[in-house]
Parts: sequence; C-alpha cells; structure tokens
Amino acid sequence: MYRICKVLNHNGVIALDMKDNKEYVLLGKGVGFGKKVGERMEQPEECTVYSLQETSSRGAASELARSIEPEYLEMANQILNLAREQFGTIDQSILFPMADHIEFAVKRMQKGEQISNPLTQDIKTLFYGEFKVALALKERLKKEKGIDVQDDEIGYVALHIHSALEKESVAVSMQMARAVRECISLIEAQRKIHIDVMSLSYNRLMNHVKFMVARALNKESLKVNMNDYVEHNFPQSYELARIVCDHLSKALRVQLEEIEIGYLAMHIERVSME
Repeated sequence: MYRICKVLNHNGVIALDMKDNKEYVLLGKGVGFGKKVGERMEQPEECTVYSLQETSSRGAASELARSIEPEYLEMANQILNLAREQFGTIDQSILFPMADHIEFAVKRMQKGEQISNPLTQDIKTLFYGEFKVALALKERLKKEKGIDVQDDEIGYVALHIHSALEKESVAVSMQMARAVRECISLIEAQRKIHIDVMSLSYNRLMNHVKFMVARALNKESLKVNMNDYVEHNFPQSYELARIVCDHLSKALRVQLEEIEIGYLAMHIERVSME
C-alpha cells in the first residue's frame, strides 16, 4: 500500500511505501490520473517503481524526481523499459540521471545548440544494442517536440543505458569508448592504414580492446599466455601491441598485464592484412 506524496502528472506519482516508510516514483499510464496528495493506493499492475534512496553524480534521486519535468521521467522510463525487454535486468537507479540528461539536452537543442561527440561511431559499434534502444528517444522527441535529435546526442543516452546494464558510471563507459578510439587511432597511425569501421576485423579488434579495457579495470586476467608464439611469428604486430598496451595503461592509469600483448597482436595482424 502506498500513500501519495506528490502527483507528477497523469502518468506518475511520488508515493510513500507504508511497509518500509520510503519514497518511490511510480510511472505508468494513468498512474496519477485523478489522484490526490495523501490518498492511499495499491501498486497498479502496469507501472514501474523507482526508489528515491539513491544518489548519483547528478544529485540525490529524491531531489531530481521533484525538479525534473515529469515528461522527461516518462521518456527515461520508456527507454529503460525497452532496455529491460532487450537485455533483462538493469540498474533502475539510472532513471533520474538519464531523465536529467534528456531534459538538459532538449532545452539545449531548443536553443539551437548541438553537441559534438567524436566517439559516436565507436559507441555505435561498442554498444550497438544500447544505441538501438536509445533511438526510441529520437522518434519520441521528433513526434512530441518536433526536434531532430542527432546521433551524437543518442550516443550519450546509449552510454546511460550501458551503465545501467553493467552497473558502471557513465564516465567509465565514456572512458572505455575513448580508450578504444585512441587504440584504433594509434594502430592506424603506426601502420599507416585506414581501418574500415564496417569490416569484421575492425569489429573484432574493437570488441577485443573493449574487453581488454574491462579486464584491466576489473582486475581480471587471461588464462593462456600466447606471447612467445605471437612474438616469434608476428614480431611487428607484437611490438605495436606492446606500444598500444603501454599507451592504454597510461591513459587508464591501470597497468595492463603483459599477457594481453599477444592477444592484441593477433588482432592487429589480422586487421593489417585486410
């Protein structure tokens, strides 16, 4: 049983759970219709419940829920529901930072201001599923606000979705995308080649670097050491892989294990042969 503390709009309320005496946001079609402060209600079947006990880099959830315009909470809720359908369990606390981001982005776009995200293509590839889900926001804002949202903006929303799936901060997700981009750029510069972002080898290389970065950040290790074999058979790729690993270690401020060099070298060798 809930007691309503604030009616956000027809589709949302802030309510106190009378069992644990904590506040939650309930979002769903018609959840707030005709409701009044102080009224008691059971949880409707078709609604999503979000705790207001969390705190993020954008502030306390309880404060954000009361300051963000309800329509942006609804938009973020739609995105998270789609992500849940696509991926399964997600970290629901991302609702409020994501809604805050969407609101800020819309107000910025309404002033004619657009952001540039040099990592958009990498985000599309690294977090393909998340980007596809985030595109629902593009369609909704076009329909409801008449705003044409660029992929650069969608990329940032995709990072929010990814952080909700992996339970890592958006900053860490961005750090990973940036590290992967720097790695690819370094390989292109050293080999004097352009790697086709649509090629299978590029996707394999990018995903390998993605998981390599994740292993370093999570302090996980590979099991089999391929360094001697790869260094003997592909010495140039091995040396380039060493340079890339050293660069990533400095960029991430985390030491990559030496065992990573051989595996990266194999991917560099493959992409260089195309």
